[in-house]
Amino acid sequence: MEQQLMITAETLRAALAGLQDPVMEVDYVSSNMLKSLEVADNGDVTVSIELGYPARHRAQAVGERVGECLKAAGAAHVTVNVTQNIIAHKVQGTLRVMRGVKNIIAVSSGKGGVGKSTVSANLALALAYEGANVGVLDADVYGPSQPTMLGVKGQPVSLDGQTMEPLLGHGLQVNSVGFMVDEDEPMIWRGPLAAGALEQLLNQTNWKDLDYLVVDMPPGTGDIQLTLSQSVPITGAVVVTTPQDIALIDAKKGLRMFEKVNVPVLGVVENMSVFICPKCGEAHHIFGEGGAERMSEQYGVPVLGHLPLSARIREEADGGCPTVVKDPESREAQMYRELAMKVAGSVAKLAKDYTARMPQIKVVKD
Repeated sequence: MEQQLMITAETLRAALAGLQDPVMEVDYVSSNMLKSLEVADNGDVTVSIELGYPARHRAQAVGERVGECLKAAGAAHVTVNVTQNIIAHKVQGTLRVMRGVKNIIAVSSGKGGVGKSTVSANLALALAYEGANVGVLDADVYGPSQPTMLGVKGQPVSLDGQTMEPLLGHGLQVNSVGFMVDEDEPMIWRGPLAAGALEQLLNQTNWKDLDYLVVDMPPGTGDIQLTLSQSVPITGAVVVTTPQDIALIDAKKGLRMFEKVNVPVLGVVENMSVFICPKCGEAHHIFGEGGAERMSEQYGVPVLGHLPLSARIREEADGGCPTVVKDPESREAQMYRELAMKVAGSVAKLAKDYTARMPQIKVVKD
């Protein structure tokens, strides 16, 4: 009887080894998402699945797919428990994961005007909507826009005289240079000064148990961007572009910059990909088409999503209530939610961070 149960369990495990998770696109066994599989004496099966991405709106569907797979393999009655556990993943070089922040996602563009900040805000909100604890650092020092887009006003306060508390907007922890200066005050800082200020803003903010910190990077590939890419422990980068060649040229430079400093590029987002006429419903590729795909083929990185050119997205961001918050079930919001899940799935497949387990060595003088 004991041998028969073992064979049955192995059969069911083999079935799950052939079932791919829809977000991570890997099977549940080799990815270690299958935490336990038990077969009772009466043949009832109990399975525990642990997902490495936010699963508030995905857990039920995953449980149903796993249950159907096991029943097809011969199980009569199946109970599937699905949980999420977002962990810290390896960062570049010898850097260590930040205290209070498990994963940092840098959202970058080679040039301005491609909608990077709008993508950053909606990406962060979509990750939070799906069940993650998320923060936003507005690192666009010369043009901070996240306070406006997220409808956050005020200045950070310090409770201990050493760190500052992030402000809250739509459930996100937020900090920005925009909170420190007047809205119409120009930031006349040279590159090293600006980079130093941003590092200070990042490290002295009291981020509280974030699964993801989305960093809205400055556009371009200059001194500030390079310094941040080398000194900030980034888990992965998302490159935002538009379809036309002039934007792709600069986006490729941003991608290459991350490659040179060993930051994984999670993928490319093609923003303003298509305009849908609100009257006739016809699609117009105003800025061309196929740009992200060409970039994907050239550099071997995935296309994470195509986002539309939409007056609604712009208006809602300008009004401080981005699309994912304003109407999370709208077509546009669902595009951002799909983008967020692809980003989270890509992060979950990266190597785990083990620096927290390493002992700290201190040299003490007698």
